[in-house]
Amino acid sequence: MSTCQFSLDIAIRPEEALEKAKKAVESQGGSFTGDQASGSFSISFFGNTISGTYTMTDGMLNMMISEKPMIIPCSAIESYLKNKLS
Repeated sequence: MSTCQFSLDIAIRPEEALEKAKKAVESQGGSFTGDQASGSFSISFFGNTISGTYTMTDGMLNMMISEKPMIIPCSAIESYLKNKLS
């Protein structure tokens, strides 16, 4: 398992970004806990886990992926989230 970290510029209200992120995780059968300041998430993906934490500050969503399959690049996770939060 490998880790990654990235930040996304959030152009929508923090409440809306949080709801979209929660919906994206839960629609994949994952768990999402937290608020507009910080939280954590976990998703099972073909028998592998993608999990991590987030913080939201000054219009930025800061992601720290602590567990993911090595075959899934960080850029794929970042791209997926950008798409879901736009």
